[in-house]
Amino acid sequence: MPQDSPSLTHSRLYLQRLGYDTPPAPTLETLAQLQLRHVSRFVFESLSTLLQVPVPIDLASVEQKVLLDGRGGYCYELNQMFLTLLQELGFDARGITGRVVMGGPPDALTARTHRLSLVTINGERYITDVGFGGMVPTSPLRLNTQAPQATTHEPYRLTLNADSYTLWAQVGEEWRGLYVFDLQPQSHFDYEIGNWYVSTHPNSPFLGQLKVALIGPGLRRTLNNGNYAVHHLGRDSEKRQITDVDELLALLQEAFGLRLPEHPQLRPKLAQLLADT
Repeated sequence: MPQDSPSLTHSRLYLQRLGYDTPPAPTLETLAQLQLRHVSRFVFESLSTLLQVPVPIDLASVEQKVLLDGRGGYCYELNQMFLTLLQELGFDARGITGRVVMGGPPDALTARTHRLSLVTINGERYITDVGFGGMVPTSPLRLNTQAPQATTHEPYRLTLNADSYTLWAQVGEEWRGLYVFDLQPQSHFDYEIGNWYVSTHPNSPFLGQLKVALIGPGLRRTLNNGNYAVHHLGRDSEKRQITDVDELLALLQEAFGLRLPEHPQLRPKLAQLLADT
């Protein structure tokens, strides 16, 4: 681990939540298991940006929120905590950043607002990501091939253009661009700036919005404001519109396993969100 990096306070609890009583060896098989278990256990969610409250990304605050308070988070929280765990387990790993292009042209020059990790195992480089919401990859992806790669869910592939990689996911018969990234080293200042933009800027797609996602065996659960969907591999998705605040609160707790924050604006914000959806 880099000497100036903070260490986890609750690493034993973190590993237990991921199904390990003792630290596993830093192998590719371990990385694959950790990634799948992480996206199936820890929720991607934007309740803090919905409520427009600060999103601190120092490691102690992230651990408190995710491991102790029963919450989830987004990439600056989840991928930071996951990277620290990987480094403490002995993986050769570091953080990188990318530009989200999902929903738009794959060559769009968007803001650099996504955090993920680069891991090298036996000389082979992989990306690993546990913080990309509903289309998060569920397996590590090898960097030096542009061929489709199987994961525990959909196939993904990487394409290389100059020094930038684009991550694609196969959804039905279509390949969709998700984000563009490079291998430029990042400092905590880069993450702070990206997080500040995502959590406070008026043009951020997260500000005042509710985005929640959790992986299950052969499925993905997603919530975008009042639009709830369960996407199944190989068959049609189940979709429904949530119109009642109590129904939405129950969904967050039961389908996603979230412990809701005690905030006086939670119900009013959700009610407004549903009215606008």
